[in-house]
Amino acid sequence: MSKTVVVKYHKEGNEFEIFVNADLAYEYITGKRSDPLVVLEAEEIFKDAKKGERQSEDKIKKAFGTTEISKVADAILKHGDVPITTEQRNKLLEEKRRQVIEIIARNSIDPRTNAPNPPMRVENAMNEAKITIDPFKSAQEQIESIVKKLSVIMPIKFTTIKIDVKIPAEFANRSFGVLKRYGMKSDEWLSDGSLSAKLEFPAGLQNEVFDRINSATSGKAEIKIV
Repeated sequence: MSKTVVVKYHKEGNEFEIFVNADLAYEYITGKRSDPLVVLEAEEIFKDAKKGERQSEDKIKKAFGTTEISKVADAILKHGDVPITTEQRNKLLEEKRRQVIEIIARNSIDPRTNAPNPPMRVENAMNEAKITIDPFKSAQEQIESIVKKLSVIMPIKFTTIKIDVKIPAEFANRSFGVLKRYGMKSDEWLSDGSLSAKLEFPAGLQNEVFDRINSATSGKAEIKIV
């Protein structure tokens, strides 16, 4: 059976602690569970959990803006000190690192060429810049500071791409799902049965989007970057 551990969080000059199931707490901070109440071994916020000293409602309200146990527990789990094993920490770091690389590669381009930045290039630049990942922060929260460091190593720009697409009638129906999946903003069925659409998507997906459209239309789609 998993052991019970204490998660500690310091805020507003006070200590806030909760008893949690160690395995469920790890699943919560990695996004595999969404209900913080399931993680708790006791639905209480403590000043000193091991001594059984409960924190006052006034201090809880001041620190978190609420006394609702689920919201307070969520904040403590996301920002507090969650005890995890070395193996869990290494796994979490690797997962978070992969998420960061994916977000950057998906949304950025090389401004010199307007070409997407491949994941391998992003990963190599992160290694060269000696980027450290915080396992307890979401990947999205860390992107801004990481990109600032990466910009010293590699040209990088976050942007989106807008395109106009015209699909011949014979491929229109089968292509509709592809266009919708990649940020279709508007569509118009023309009198000849062809499909005209406008798309907007992260710049890093340019090659992928073009490949999927061309594959669905045997290369007969008309694509124009706006």
